[in-house]
Amino acid sequence: MDLLTPELGLFFWTLIAFLAVFFILRKYAWGPILKSLNERETGIAEAIASADKVKAEMALMQNESEKLMQQAREERATIIREARQEHDNIINKAKEETKAVADRMLTEARQQIEQQKMAALTEVKNEIGKLSLEVAEKVLRKELATPESQDAYAKQLVAEIKLN
Repeated sequence: MDLLTPELGLFFWTLIAFLAVFFILRKYAWGPILKSLNERETGIAEAIASADKVKAEMALMQNESEKLMQQAREERATIIREARQEHDNIINKAKEETKAVADRMLTEARQQIEQQKMAALTEVKNEIGKLSLEVAEKVLRKELATPESQDAYAKQLVAEIKLN
């Protein structure tokens, strides 16, 4: 039973050794240990805060990225719509210009045909006139071959001139 009940001297020296180690540890070890623990705690807290900040910035950047993508889609749709409209306008303009050119060419062709027709008619009339003169000349020569017929024809012409 002696082992279970300590003596007063052993108790005293153990207490003094404990207190000496306690004060030495408190003065030289606990300060740096607590300081390093506080620094580590602060570092961990800063890392968590930084991670939260980065996470918030990433969420904000993702939202901005989505907004930019939506704007890009809208701009693309607008550009495509404008391109289609411009395409249709160009086609319509080309059709109108082609129709105008075709109409102008048709009008010019009709005018040329009319001019050629008139020229042909004029030429035919001139030829008919020439032929008529030639026929009339031959007829008059035959009828006015004798001097009596010439005198009769001259008297007839004088009479007609007086009547007019």
